[in-house]
Amino acid sequence: MRLKGRTAIVTGAASGIGRASALLFAKQGAFVALVDRDPSGLRETIAAIGEMKAEASAHVGDVGDVEFAGTVVTETVARRGQLDVLMTAAGFSCGGTVLTTDPADWDAVFRANVGGTWLWSRAAVPQMQRQGKGSIITLASQLAIAGGKGNSAYIAAKGAIISLTRTMAVDFATDGIRVNAIAPGAIDTPMLRRSFARHADPDPVREASRNRHAMRRFGEAEEVAETALHLASDASSFTTGTVMVVDGGWLAS
Repeated sequence: MRLKGRTAIVTGAASGIGRASALLFAKQGAFVALVDRDPSGLRETIAAIGEMKAEASAHVGDVGDVEFAGTVVTETVARRGQLDVLMTAAGFSCGGTVLTTDPADWDAVFRANVGGTWLWSRAAVPQMQRQGKGSIITLASQLAIAGGKGNSAYIAAKGAIISLTRTMAVDFATDGIRVNAIAPGAIDTPMLRRSFARHADPDPVREASRNRHAMRRFGEAEEVAETALHLASDASSFTTGTVMVVDGGWLAS
């Protein structure tokens, strides 16, 4: 088991990439603190971990709330005595150009994506510094590198996450803390399905997105989770400040 005896916090663990990563971390021996605003989804995730005979805890709240982040980290460290991995997979997308995006929606996207990366890293880093080691895994997007149409807030937020990841990697490298981002392509998750549903005629948009990938398919959350496991484990001990692209050839096409 690649994470045996380790402790991880995964935000966005109720569905999609967050859930798949939490399940894989648990399967590989980690205790996982599950974080999401969706209590029903968290119950499903924690039940699946229980079926593996693994351990987890569930924490329902807003990832953009500074007090919530601090409380979960404190409770997890009190219970486990350590924090080895933080994965900030929680995200939110609203669609729209800079002209059509409501300011409240823009703020909500940045609160969930950028705030949900910054605040949880801010809460986790001191414990990792005390330990002299830790891995932080952030979630960016291939769109932050390639650009995209009609999703300005989300793409801008994911670009900010890449920049934040790199600066944290430099700031905390000598503390033994590695910080890396994953930039997935279009992954078959509830968020992706909701993004297509925003269109009056979703089918051609869905097909265009699928065919934009060199592999002519959407990715699976479990495929991204495998990359997260690599970054969480000692296999990536000399990897920090990196954006690992898992996009089925989107950027190469």
